[in-house]
Amino acid sequence: QVQLVESGGGLVQAGGSLRLSCAASGRTFSSSAMGWFRQAPGKEREFVAAVSRSSVNTAVADSVKGRFTISRDNAKNTLYLQMNSLKPEDTAVYYCACKNGGWYGSSWFQGQGLYAMDYWGKGTLVTVSS
Repeated sequence: QVQLVESGGGLVQAGGSLRLSCAASGRTFSSSAMGWFRQAPGKEREFVAAVSRSSVNTAVADSVKGRFTISRDNAKNTLYLQMNSLKPEDTAVYYCACKNGGWYGSSWFQGQGLYAMDYWGKGTLVTVSS
């Protein structure tokens, strides 16, 4: 069993920055691909970013490319999402999730990954005011 706990959300003005963290318990963090997903009010869950277990591979949604950066520290069992140049449309609950095994590729995370990740956190709310 893996527990994922997100933190770092909050209220920020447009153009500002936030750094989300996801602390993972259990022994599988370093052997799992990790991802960030988000769900805005009244909208479906969407992919944000993913990183392979060794950080060799990353994937970022077009909507946040150039503004968001995903990273991980396997020694600390922690996943990060650095969010810069935030926009009101980035307002959402942000979830981290893990997938045991290897890298499945960007397309997988943006498609099946929305519902096929092995474990999910409870989310952290990010609100961007205009």
